[in-house]
Amino acid sequence: MESILGPISGYLTGLGPSVVLPVLITIFGLILGLKLGKSFRAGVTIGIGFIGINLVIGLLGGQVGPAATAMAEGLGVSLDVVDVGWPSSAAIAFGSAIGAMIIPLGLLVNVILLVTGLTRTFDIDLWNYWHSALIGALVAAVTESFLLGLLSAAVHLALVLAFADLTAPIVQKYFQLPEISFPHGTSAPYGLLAIPLNRLFDAIPGLNRLDATPAAIQKRFGMFGESLMMGLVLGLLIGIFGYGFDDPAADSTAILTLAISLAAAMFLLPRMVAILMEGLMPISEAARTFVQKRFPGRTFYIGLDSAVAVGQPSVIATSLILVPVTLLIAVALAPAGNRVLPLVDLATIPFVVAVMVPIFRGNIVRSVIGGGILIGAGLFVATWIAPTFTQVAVASGFALEEGQTTISSIVDGANPLTAVFFAAARLGVPGVLVAALLSLGAVLAIRVAMARRDRAAAAAGSQEPSA
Repeated sequence: MESILGPISGYLTGLGPSVVLPVLITIFGLILGLKLGKSFRAGVTIGIGFIGINLVIGLLGGQVGPAATAMAEGLGVSLDVVDVGWPSSAAIAFGSAIGAMIIPLGLLVNVILLVTGLTRTFDIDLWNYWHSALIGALVAAVTESFLLGLLSAAVHLALVLAFADLTAPIVQKYFQLPEISFPHGTSAPYGLLAIPLNRLFDAIPGLNRLDATPAAIQKRFGMFGESLMMGLVLGLLIGIFGYGFDDPAADSTAILTLAISLAAAMFLLPRMVAILMEGLMPISEAARTFVQKRFPGRTFYIGLDSAVAVGQPSVIATSLILVPVTLLIAVALAPAGNRVLPLVDLATIPFVVAVMVPIFRGNIVRSVIGGGILIGAGLFVATWIAPTFTQVAVASGFALEEGQTTISSIVDGANPLTAVFFAAARLGVPGVLVAALLSLGAVLAIRVAMARRDRAAAAAGSQEPSA
């Protein structure tokens, strides 16, 4: 089976989401009853949107990475575990034995949960199944059991779908994305943890009254509160902190280039997302009509990559502030045991905070504090799993660069669910089975909570006076 599915999975991985997603969207549109031309145009438009988003994220990474390296060198950091980033992590995951099975496994799990009513999300973001594949590969490496790895990957998929369902109403309202959820392995778990953090912030005097949304900041600071100006200022600060002025000509060039690049990212990301949304809207409308006609009384969400949210001003502003904050946290936590130097994944912090920000109601201060707390805790997880992560990487054919002996990542290496499944794997077969049962219990509990929320919303709606 692996010999058949492996090449197929590898081919789809090579195509990437910008190619695979338009094909899937076209097929999905036809199933929903759209004409071929309209479905195809929607799919291509979405693909173009993803390419635009990735280009801007690439610009962000290309500029932030050198500044972060310079900042680390200036601080005299000697952290020995290298953050190889999500592109390498995805390649490692898909290159594993679990990765060869993950796409058919993910579709099977999703369909079963949809049919049984345990999820409302139909996840068409197949490429991001790699997050579950990585979890399965880590568990398989620790337990030396392919089946336990496969089970863990399936349970991880179910949990992420449940988290997406739970946060969907908040995401839809904040980002103005009807019938959309984010079953993204990076974003969804952090969104869940942001819920109790937000309640804690609500109880802290001063912080509970601080309005730090982009609109409030712009109102207070005028032109300098605009998103592109925030990017410019943050770029200047990160550049000055990273490069200094040892070589005035070279350093000033690097600082100013970083500043205008971050301003460009703040300005362009919302426009790239708007292109993606242009393609998504006919699909969303068709899905709503399809569900209402054939499944009266049921609600379904279209599961997408949280890339559609990274252009929102609060998300990108929070992410830019968290770049130096994450580096400083990594240095500060080194005496406590952190060995990971955040580098490549600094550019993907927007995906970490994408679901957290709407839960914090767009409050940048809350989002930075919450993000710093969770990323800081995650650095210990990334350090803990680094030897196994490196083992899985080498077994998948990943070539370590010269000087690299141990690698990890921030995107999934520091993820809360990674800690749960890795801890379970360290306990052997009983640990994995108990974790699987508890996870399925969490899926059921979320389903019950959602049903209760629906009843409360329906009751509130019925009590409203008619026009």
